Amino acid sequence: MIEDIKEIKKDAKEKDEKSFKQYYKIVENKRVVSDFTEYNPLHKGHKYALDKGREKGFFVSVLPGPLERSGRGIPYLFNRYIRARMAIAAGANLVVEGPPMGLLGSGQYMLCLIKLFYHLKAEIIPRGYIPDPTMEKVINCINRGYHIIVKPFKIMCAETKEILGERLEIDNYVIASMSQTIYKLKPILNYEPKFLFIRRLEGISGTKIREAILKGKFELVKDMLPESTLKILEELKREGLENYILKRDTERILETANNYDLYKYLPNHVAELLEKNRPYNSLEEIKKVIPKGFSRHFKERILTRLEARIEKEIIKKYIENYPAKIKIIGHAST
Repeated sequence: MIEDIKEIKKDAKEKDEKSFKQYYKIVENKRVVSDFTEYNPLHKGHKYALDKGREKGFFVSVLPGPLERSGRGIPYLFNRYIRARMAIAAGANLVVEGPPMGLLGSGQYMLCLIKLFYHLKAEIIPRGYIPDPTMEKVINCINRGYHIIVKPFKIMCAETKEILGERLEIDNYVIASMSQTIYKLKPILNYEPKFLFIRRLEGISGTKIREAILKGKFELVKDMLPESTLKILEELKREGLENYILKRDTERILETANNYDLYKYLPNHVAELLEKNRPYNSLEEIKKVIPKGFSRHFKERILTRLEARIEKEIIKKYIENYPAKIKIIGHAST
């Protein structure tokens, strides 16, 4: 994590132009298909979407990387290099590092992601979705060349102002949010990729998969995992699975919460509460003080902010300068 923190601070100040040139040489004359997925771990649903995407062109997986914290704010099972191996083994042509999901707010993350897709020259973005009446309207709207605007209890078409529904499942919400961000950035980037909508496979539970892996009982979820992922998991198990499972740095979080100026890292109302109730002896004590947020994962994401200890001003500059580089972490030809 310490090296990731240094890299994020560096990426807030400068760009690595050489990395862009190297990437463009690899994808020259190719039709780039790109998607972002955590692959935590890569299961048959991910494999299905990847296969559908590969039918359309050269598949570039964007893998959330720095800090190794998921959208829920908790550590991934495995680091991004292992997850990149899973992506390449499943058929991805290239894997590049995406923005730090656990550190950024959802809007900030989506902004960075669309900017990265633009620089990757992604023409097609495959996305899995859950069928429902509102989502069917969203898909129809996007397929007509329009965009989606997401507001509290209101999903609407940006161009026609038609109200499509009140809310969306999380996977579907991500698609709508991507469409909205593309719409917002259009005057700046003039970027209009095509979505490839893929109906999500049923009967696959990421939670059950992760629970089985932590127990070392892969056979319980073998029907949910492709052979390529199972092979990598068995290899890690032989080497000692416990050596690869990522964990929080509890000592660093407590040090930050007890001794640092929290206004530099956290929303002001959260910083005020945490500083007022010092000292803390456990993560549970900290979580009890953190107020509820808009996201049900708000408390875990605040722990990640304490763990990363990166100033809000640096995060702002990091987003403005994003992407500072195109970092390749997996390549099918190597």
